[in-house]
Amino acid sequence: MTTYRANPDFMQELKEYGDLDIEACFNCGNCTAVCPLSTESDNFPRRMIRYAQLGLEDELLSSKELWMCLYCGECTKTCPREADPGEYMAAARRFAIAKYDRTGIAKRLYTSAAFNVISLLVLAVVFGVFLYSYHGTMPMGTPIKFFEFIPSPLIHNLGITAGVIVAITALLGMTTMVIDLNKHTDYPEGSKLNWWQALWEAVGVESLGQKSYRSDCETYNPEEKPWYLQKWFAHASVMWGFIGLFVTTAINYLLELLHVKETGTYMAVWHPIRLLGILSGVLLVYGTTELIRRRWKKEDESYTHSTPSDWSFLILMWLAGVTGFALDIAVYLPMAQIWGYWMLLIHLIVIGELLLLAPFTKFAHAVYRIIALYFYALKPVKE
Repeated sequence: MTTYRANPDFMQELKEYGDLDIEACFNCGNCTAVCPLSTESDNFPRRMIRYAQLGLEDELLSSKELWMCLYCGECTKTCPREADPGEYMAAARRFAIAKYDRTGIAKRLYTSAAFNVISLLVLAVVFGVFLYSYHGTMPMGTPIKFFEFIPSPLIHNLGITAGVIVAITALLGMTTMVIDLNKHTDYPEGSKLNWWQALWEAVGVESLGQKSYRSDCETYNPEEKPWYLQKWFAHASVMWGFIGLFVTTAINYLLELLHVKETGTYMAVWHPIRLLGILSGVLLVYGTTELIRRRWKKEDESYTHSTPSDWSFLILMWLAGVTGFALDIAVYLPMAQIWGYWMLLIHLIVIGELLLLAPFTKFAHAVYRIIALYFYALKPVKE
């Protein structure tokens, strides 16, 4: 017999993470019926809402279906009781991220606008003062010599240190999630599982390829809006752009470790590494600009509710892309400009904030969703 432990305060806790009115829901099942991703066995968002109403916190946290939702807004638009199931699912995911986080930082970022703003300001000041305390000269020759102003070894060492801290924090959260998800995996003893196929579906097909978003959850008719104005493409642009910039940075650092080129060595604009960085930057700036515009205009149901953490994440990503392009422009100017050196400092501050806050923001959401997709696709192989 299965035993369920109810948390009588669960509903109130969830309300800290979003603008919820789940009491209005009387479980008609309309949200599940109209959801393009829900199946007979999954039954969401209805089942997720029921968990909240019954105080079943553990059941919600161990549910992979929570992460299947892409917040297309169809359930919210058609809910006869205006209970806003789409926003409930988003708030429940924020709650889950906060619960998986052992530090308590995610909860503060999601539930306190003041903490969100103050933490960003404090980090900016700390990063800025620390980096500037090691600053050198600002040569006015050509090309601009960024790393005589802020030494590249300092940047690399800071990045590696922050990366290790972030990786440990993220791994703790991922481990907690996997333990929770395993509570609902019951495969026959000795069964062979489709490990690699599940990994490909989670990472390649769904995350990088955006299959469900493109084919099932896109609410705009292609005849009404071209592909580059579709919701899925704005979302994908941010992800593809960030991954491309990360790969570009990693390649540059690897080439320095292999003594092929030093960081800061002039590179023609048509060099493959430079082209990858420029294309990735275009995608990042385009995607974040579109998402900021849509949230500002509250273009449809999925953009109606925006938390401080949503805004801060998008603004930081946008600043990372824009300051990165400013650095590109500074590199190809005939003479070095003082503003280029200050732009480097601003860029490093923004990147530092994004990196350190990664386990508590939409980055965490992206990682947790991949894990849930993997468990969702994991099935016994028929012999």
